[in-house]
Amino acid sequence: MSLSPRLFGIIGVLACPAVAVAADPVVMLPSVPFVPSASGGWTVTVGIGGEMQPSYEGAGSSELAPKPIISIRRAGTPARFKSMRDNASFALIDVGGFRAGPVGSYKAARKAADHSELRGLRDVDFAVELGGFAEYYAFDWLRLRSELRRGLGGHEGIVADFSADVIVPLNERMTFAAGPRYRVTDAKYAETYFSVSNIEALASGLPVYDAKGGSSSVGAGAQLRYKLDPQWEVRGYVEYDKLLGSIADSPLVKFRGSTNQVTYGLGVAYSFDVGVR
Repeated sequence: MSLSPRLFGIIGVLACPAVAVAADPVVMLPSVPFVPSASGGWTVTVGIGGEMQPSYEGAGSSELAPKPIISIRRAGTPARFKSMRDNASFALIDVGGFRAGPVGSYKAARKAADHSELRGLRDVDFAVELGGFAEYYAFDWLRLRSELRRGLGGHEGIVADFSADVIVPLNERMTFAAGPRYRVTDAKYAETYFSVSNIEALASGLPVYDAKGGSSSVGAGAQLRYKLDPQWEVRGYVEYDKLLGSIADSPLVKFRGSTNQVTYGLGVAYSFDVGVR
């Protein structure tokens, strides 16, 4: 069963709430979206963090992993809120409170030899997920964001992430943000990571299981950002996901893992301007 058309419909609804939210009648959006030129100045933010995350999706254990921080915006434009949950993205369209463009993420390989809970299950290679994102600031303090990505490599499924963040400046240097999270995946994704074939059942002792697509998790996240100076900043964050539906019912989760998935970490980032002719 393919969820692609349905997922694109959902992302369209979330990405374009301007139809439903007319918060300030004085503010008029241009009729033609602004698509930035490749020339001119850009502000690039790069950094690295370390996070404790589930050893693999659905695991009951955690491990330390690196977390890259990458964002690019037009020089002179105000810095937008960026959650550590966001994947690497670049806004080709930036008009008013609406931004959209390509997005990409990396999903590490899952090796059965690395975890006793995976004994008897096949290895899954690493995957690169490519797609698009859209985000909208309904108010200065409320950001809505959606990402739709398709896997290449270890899995060829579709993943759609939806989030909302309430942004609260505590002072000139410190900003707190928090909000709900929701994920939908298709059958190809669920089958890759959560199904148990006949051969795997014999080798692992787990029952045969055919994972389906649909709602896969719901949760919440929070982040605290501190600006050391105009260039340097530090971010601390925590994310909680509750696995749902067919994924939560997988024997790998029920008997050897957990539906409660917690990720927390700390990152540091540096911003600098780049001129392009």
